Amino acid sequence: MALLKKGKKKKEKPTAKDSMKATRKRWVEDARYGRTVSVEFLRYNAWLLLIFLVAILSLMGLRYKTKTGMEQIKKLTVELTRAESAKLKEKASYMSLIRESEMKRLVEEKGMNLEFQENPPEVIRVTD
Repeated sequence: MALLKKGKKKKEKPTAKDSMKATRKRWVEDARYGRTVSVEFLRYNAWLLLIFLVAILSLMGLRYKTKTGMEQIKKLTVELTRAESAKLKEKASYMSLIRESEMKRLVEEKGMNLEFQENPPEVIRVTD
């Protein structure tokens, strides 16, 4: 106790909190003066930075390619739907013509003397 009273101070060991404050201050100061990335860091890690850059660029290219592919798929799906509906329409008209010609053939074969009527049937009203 006597030693402490005479003016000699006992040195305390630096704590982890103090060292974190010091590194934080040093990092802020380095960033402020533009010393965050040194030439030595770039020299030793250039291959890693290049790999990272190539990976990022290839991922961006893959994303672009995927988006354009999805747009093309949507466009082709719409085109396919339209083509299918046109095919169904043509098939229906073809089937109608086949049925009509088959009916004409049967009428002629049986000798019924019926003709295909171009106009739709008319309604006749009888008044008393």
